Amino acid sequence: MIDLPEDDRPLRIAVVAHLRHPIAPPFMGGMEAHCHQLADALVARGHDVTLFASADSDAALPLHGVTPQHYEAVLPWALWHGTDELTAFQDAAFGRAWAAIAHGGFDVVHNNAMHPALHRWALRDHQPMVTSLHVPPFAGLAKTIAECAAPWLRQTVTSRSHARSWWAEVPATASVVHNGIDTARWRFSAHGNGRAIWCGRITPNKGTAVAAAAAAIAQIPIDLYGPIDCMDYFGDHVAPLLGETCVYHGHLGGNALVDAIGAASVLVSTPMWDEPFGLVAAEALACGVPVAAIDRGAMREVVGAAGAFASDDPADLARAIRAAMAVPRPDCRAWIERAFSVAAMIDGYEAAYAAAIRASSSARTVAVLA
Repeated sequence: MIDLPEDDRPLRIAVVAHLRHPIAPPFMGGMEAHCHQLADALVARGHDVTLFASADSDAALPLHGVTPQHYEAVLPWALWHGTDELTAFQDAAFGRAWAAIAHGGFDVVHNNAMHPALHRWALRDHQPMVTSLHVPPFAGLAKTIAECAAPWLRQTVTSRSHARSWWAEVPATASVVHNGIDTARWRFSAHGNGRAIWCGRITPNKGTAVAAAAAAIAQIPIDLYGPIDCMDYFGDHVAPLLGETCVYHGHLGGNALVDAIGAASVLVSTPMWDEPFGLVAAEALACGVPVAAIDRGAMREVVGAAGAFASDDPADLARAIRAAMAVPRPDCRAWIERAFSVAAMIDGYEAAYAAAIRASSSARTVAVLA
């Protein structure tokens, strides 16, 4: 734990979510799951937390709605990204969030969104802010972070691989904070059912069809779970592979998803890009389910010795599926408990908060003296 302010009170923390999807189960992806867990874990640590997100997020969270609905419901990203309409929607929503933050007496902002203006506002207002980067660098955000460099604006990344994608040399204001896994929720299951499982958004960069093809080569039946994010990809590449040994079950959340993953004998993880972390893989390992993964991004850092790795060739991945199934399930669970606990994640964030708060206070003092 960090040293809290002098009166030993908990921190008042504004958590800013991205607005494409609600922060509510069943989660559309890792960013939503992480933001939900972050808010819960900070509250459990005793902090005073306000989550700035779409108003259709989980009402059990300490929620401040900044727009009635998430933008995918009204301006779907596939149709509206890059348009003035979606830009205006986000500008207005995040502007409302920042107005509330500016008058809310927050010690620190934890930014889980990707909106560039948040960095400019925090720089202008000397507001301590920690931004958790969940994506590789893209031009608008990377440019803004570079232009708004200040000691009270800190960044966290989810893996060492992720850090290398952002910086040739990691700056002093950045740190690696691995995503934490709630091992009480993702409970250990001692035995598998002989089947593989794949979970995630069904879209080309998640590689659903590669997983299905590899399982067929390995002669291991596979269950697919997740929302269809790209109907063309599903229809052209995934649907033709479905049958008795490859079954699509739709989108699951909550305990139903935990049960489905825990029952499997192997998780197949098929990132077709350099994913910064790979939350589903870590959750499966917590359940005792070994992972067969395409060797990209942070997969080796997340999976370690609790699985097997392959190229994106289905035949090579089929070999990895067979190899991963031989990993003892208790070893998978032990690895997550040791390396990816929620407590360690919150410790890392609290250290970043403390550094941002100290830097802002020092900068304000210098400004006053000048």
